[in-house]
Amino acid sequence: MYILGISAFYHDSAAALIKDGEVVAAAMEERFTRLKHDNGFPQLAAEFCLEQARIPPDELDYVVFYEKPLVKFERILQTALNTFPRSSGLWRESMLAWLTDKLWVRSHLARGIGVPYDKILFCDHHMSHAASAFFACPYKDAAILTVDGVGEWTTTALGVGKSSLGEADAMPPAIELFEEQRFPHSLGLLYSTFTAWLGFRVNNGEYKVMGMSPYGEPRYLDKVYKLVAADRTTGSFRLDMSYFDFHRSTSRSYSDKFLDLFGEKRDADSEFFTASTQPHRKDEKLAMETNQYYADVAASVQQVTEDTLINIATYLHNKTGMKKLVMAGGVALNTKANWRILKETPFEELWIQPAAGDDGGALGAALWAWHIVLGKPRRWVQSHAYFGKGYDDADCRSFLEAAGLRYESYDDECKLTETIVDALTRQQVIGFHQGRFEWGPRALGNRSILADPRGEEMKEIVNTKIKFREPFRPFAPVILRERSPEYFDYPQVAEHDTPRYMLMVAPIKSDKQSEIHAVNHEGTGRLQSIDRDTNPRYYDVVKQFGDATGVPVVLNTSFNLRGEPIVNTPQEAFNTFRNSDIDMLVLGSHVLRKPL
Repeated sequence: MYILGISAFYHDSAAALIKDGEVVAAAMEERFTRLKHDNGFPQLAAEFCLEQARIPPDELDYVVFYEKPLVKFERILQTALNTFPRSSGLWRESMLAWLTDKLWVRSHLARGIGVPYDKILFCDHHMSHAASAFFACPYKDAAILTVDGVGEWTTTALGVGKSSLGEADAMPPAIELFEEQRFPHSLGLLYSTFTAWLGFRVNNGEYKVMGMSPYGEPRYLDKVYKLVAADRTTGSFRLDMSYFDFHRSTSRSYSDKFLDLFGEKRDADSEFFTASTQPHRKDEKLAMETNQYYADVAASVQQVTEDTLINIATYLHNKTGMKKLVMAGGVALNTKANWRILKETPFEELWIQPAAGDDGGALGAALWAWHIVLGKPRRWVQSHAYFGKGYDDADCRSFLEAAGLRYESYDDECKLTETIVDALTRQQVIGFHQGRFEWGPRALGNRSILADPRGEEMKEIVNTKIKFREPFRPFAPVILRERSPEYFDYPQVAEHDTPRYMLMVAPIKSDKQSEIHAVNHEGTGRLQSIDRDTNPRYYDVVKQFGDATGVPVVLNTSFNLRGEPIVNTPQEAFNTFRNSDIDMLVLGSHVLRKPL
């Protein structure tokens, strides 16, 4: 039985196909259209999923949308009416969007996929998030926490999932979401408001705020707590809406009262640097002091977000008594908060859906239909994220020959690995393209840029000459799973699955920080731990680099330029290689070097 899940029309549109409860293919639309955070109907992603399964649309049993549009429309309508006339702009734009497009989702699905109406189902937004986490996790039973901006009405949901995973007489699993926080009270929208004020794009720049926060001190907690009141006992929270405009404006998320409290927003085009990021610029005292203020505010909202999530998770543990927690929703991509939830709450293990945002809702909707609607038992566990479109050596060779490019081919896998490692040890930067691309926002070794993590200068090289992005932005350390306890102060790190997906920022052990300067972000790293069974070529590169240097860690960042989606095709990989200072491009078992 084939079930296709769809998320669309808000941000990060995606499609995910399961067969008898197991993932066949999953991808964001942006990887095909090259429009970052593409929110249109995921036509190309859906077509890819069907092509991967080699089935026509009429073999689909169900197509499931990740939320209920009519309920969402009710919330937007009611919110606009409650804040009228200040919401007149929101009303006008909402009506144009909904009456011409978003209200007719069933028609879009039927026409775009090619299925009759009776095969189309709708799943609640936060249930889609919950299903994406629980039905993919390695646990039989777990507490569930979903946190994002907003779905239909819900912004935070608490629940439990129970199943007989892998048992011969397995019973249908169940998810119960028993408590929720409702719009407009939203941790995701609180964080996004500060994202906009700090000069970054909402639904795109939140990770920049998180990356900025270690360069500041949380000196303005008292100010942030004027905006949000949090109850440590129940985990609930409420926003003071006089500081916000997101419920009545399409152009600004904060109010004049917010500006009176925090000052003018940061200029999006201004350069961010502090005494920590660029100490050689200390003569630019005024700019440095201004930037330090913004960093301190970023640190403050980050801590308030973390503390509130800890309150919620602690309450959820007390309510359920469960030892394991699963999470999804865009806020679950806050890797600093995730570390503190694992470390400071009574939960012993934490698993997060790698595609935690709206893209993952497509997978959750499909899994919800299989397990909840159809009552099928759980037998599948997500062990990797390589569900996107793949290109084999023949595909890569065809591109290279058609383009008339000079390249080397390696039939011997060991020789290929030696070539890559030799380049890394000579401080060369590698564009690494192999197999199927990753599901979710992280590059996990199939569409990655790799570099030597040991020297501090490599961080600036990759940021400024290759990624063309802000110099404060961090890179991820990829490490052999069995060696990760040597480098990270993370209990049982080699046994946990969450580090596979770069979803946790953990402290780097003090005696190892000087070994990996380029991936040391103020004493922490957003690690990815890998094993050979999941990705043998990637593993062998890291292992042989460790054998050659004594450091079993490689710098990993996504294979793209600033403002672009991660590359999909060999052509896109080559374009990024050509338009940056990447030294070597690995396309499967083929290698290109500069000069071309």
